[in-house]
Amino acid sequence: MTQLFPFKPVLLAMLKNKTGPLLVALQIALSLAILSNAVYLVNQRLSSSERSSGIGHEEQVFSLFVKNQKSGGHEEQLAAQKREEQVMKSVPGLVSLARVNSIPMSQSGWNRSIAADRKQISPSGNAAIYISAGSLVKVWELQLLEGRDFMPEEFLEIDQSTARNSPDVAIISKAMARALFPDASNYAGREFYFGTGDGAESVRIVGVVDTLQTAGAQDSVRGEMSVMQPARMTNDAYSGYTLRAAAGKREQVMQDVEKALRAASPEPLNIRMQAQTSIREDRYRNDKGLSWMLLTVCGLLIMITASGIVGMCSLWVTQRTKQVGIRRALGATRLHILMHFLTENLLISTSGIVLGCVLALGLNQLLVTQFDMRKLPLIYLLWSPLLFCLLGMVAALAPAWRAARIAPATATRSV
Repeated sequence: MTQLFPFKPVLLAMLKNKTGPLLVALQIALSLAILSNAVYLVNQRLSSSERSSGIGHEEQVFSLFVKNQKSGGHEEQLAAQKREEQVMKSVPGLVSLARVNSIPMSQSGWNRSIAADRKQISPSGNAAIYISAGSLVKVWELQLLEGRDFMPEEFLEIDQSTARNSPDVAIISKAMARALFPDASNYAGREFYFGTGDGAESVRIVGVVDTLQTAGAQDSVRGEMSVMQPARMTNDAYSGYTLRAAAGKREQVMQDVEKALRAASPEPLNIRMQAQTSIREDRYRNDKGLSWMLLTVCGLLIMITASGIVGMCSLWVTQRTKQVGIRRALGATRLHILMHFLTENLLISTSGIVLGCVLALGLNQLLVTQFDMRKLPLIYLLWSPLLFCLLGMVAALAPAWRAARIAPATATRSV
């Protein structure tokens, strides 16, 4: 065993010439630290881009924003909204619609701080606010876990330019319910507050849905803290409609809805529509671009590290031709020579891997504190060392095999 894996002689030889092994070990350490965190970040980004928004059958849903260039006052806008809804409901293939102030993953919406008690010093978090004049539970096919949908008498008509009142009931997401009441198992009927202190607004929970992403769709649990409230608003430039088409008819319904609205309006309309799947693509386009960039960097790091190991081993083989020849002349087999160089590489790789694991944890801690990234799972510190250990052995195999094929006579004649 000692002859096949000559750790002590190899280690003593390496200590006489530390610079080369040290540089390769540092290269392995840095590559491992970057690779493990980069792959974990890629996995997080891709997982986030595929997670459920809470909207059932997203491919059937689209949003529509329509603006009449002569909008009028509060009553005129209310009447116009109701006329628009009636026109759109007459379009064949349209299943349901609701006026709403924001769309999940749209990166534009309202947020308010929430608290379980107005006496709290700091809020329990921030939640996305969805104000709708219809049933978002129905249009978005949200999974209602507890409670009920809004009743007709709970819907308010609010003029954003003058009114200060707001609905006193809400349907919230499961993530928000747990953030407000971490020790509770039932949430319907409970009260929470927008803000803290004496001026905090009290709101009663009438329902809880399983999942509903925010407009920002953040990577953490914050991306699923959402509130829905019943109201029809006017003088709000950001409100539009969310609509659901029958399966396989979304594109046709989108075209027919636009034609119907333009035909029914005596004034020019500014209409903008976007499919929910397109909204998802826009939200996660940068994340996917970053993922591909990081994977490219990881591939280059692996190539550079492998090249460094091959170069180091090749140089050592060239420098030690005489020594290898003498050992072969004294009876060393090709296997002994091969294992000598592989053992040398194994020691260098191991030292680099140990240092790389420490650097990976340190880099991850920096990312956690500065960029709200989650802690690196230990599984990444298991497969990364195995990858670099295998990489080191494979990269060193060709130079080591070349050394093992050196004939004793050839080596001695080269002196």
